[in-house]
Formats: sequence, structure tokens, C-alpha cells
Amino acid sequence: MNDQKENVIRHGSVSRLFHWIMAVSILILLGTSLFPIFDIKFDWVEPHWIAGIALTVTVVIHIFKSLSPAKIKSMWISFSDVKEFIASGGKVKGGKYSLEQKLMHHGITGLSLISLVTGWLMLLKIDTPFWQRDPFIFDADMWGIIYVAHGISTLFFVSFIMLHIYFSLRPEKSMYLRSMFKGWITREEFNDNHNPDRWDV
Repeated sequence: MNDQKENVIRHGSVSRLFHWIMAVSILILLGTSLFPIFDIKFDWVEPHWIAGIALTVTVVIHIFKSLSPAKIKSMWISFSDVKEFIASGGKVKGGKYSLEQKLMHHGITGLSLISLVTGWLMLLKIDTPFWQRDPFIFDADMWGIIYVAHGISTLFFVSFIMLHIYFSLRPEKSMYLRSMFKGWITREEFNDNHNPDRWDV
């Protein structure tokens, strides 16, 4: 935790950069996959897989950056966290991240991994600068499972993104949106919403 001009640094510049790269990649992936369904015609395949590669790189780097004990602890959800949240009616002063933020993070992480793994398998069916397409690497049943998993994860992704945007735009959460642009929350916001003894990273 850093204190500068009575502000508390919540997200460093690297973390913010990765967040917005991931956000743009996900929006491009959703747009290029969903617009054709609504009969909006354009050459969507190439920007889709390029955005998929960008998201893959950022997710892999994010995972490696998050392997320190302090960062794992800051995102860990224990049974006592859930009990405390329920007992307080959701009015818990947590650490850097609230229970809701942790659940959102874990949900988007899980959906990202499903989408990326199935997306990379589907990428084997098209020509890229790295390999020639091989649509027969799996049988029809396996391709069906891959497509269904990819499609379901996309639908859940849309819901999670809508929830994420909704809560980030609520007035009482505006400090967190600001911190994703500027990196900081005020000392007053910190004292009102966080327990300094739980702020680990």
C-alpha cells in the first residue's frame, strides 16, 4: 500500500495496462463472434483470432504475475469470508478486493480459460501464418463438444461483462472505475471501504 498526496494506490500502471488490453481483446472477440449472428456482414475471422492471441498472452502473463503468495492470498475466497459476508449483510470491510470482486474475477478467469482453450482448438480449422488448417484433427462429436463449450462460455461472458460494466458505473463504485484509469482511491474512500490489516498487496 502506498500513500501519496492522501491517495492510496490500488492498481499500478502495468496492472491497468493489462486490464485494458484484456478488456479490448474481449470486446473485439465478442463483437466479431456475435455481430455476424445478427446479420452484420464483415470479414471477422482474422480480427477474431488475432484478438484471441492478444487475450491469451495477457492471461498467461497475468497468471504468472499472480503466483506470489501475497497476490494469491488477496484473491483467495475462504468459507469464513462467505460466512462473514452473509452475517454482515454484505457490509464487510475487506482487503484490496471485496468478495464480489473476487467472485467476478474468478468467474471471468474460468470463462477466459474455457474460451481460450476451445478457441485455440478451433483455430486449427483455419489457415494462419503459423500453420495450415486441419479440420480432421478431431471427429465430428469432439468438434461438437468444442463448439458447444465455446458458445456457452461466450454467452456467460456476455452476462459477466454486462454485470461488470453495470457495477463499475454505479455511483458508489465510481472510485474503482477511477482507479482503473488513474490507479488510486482517496484516503477517505480507503478508510470507508477497506480494512488496512487485510490489504496485503
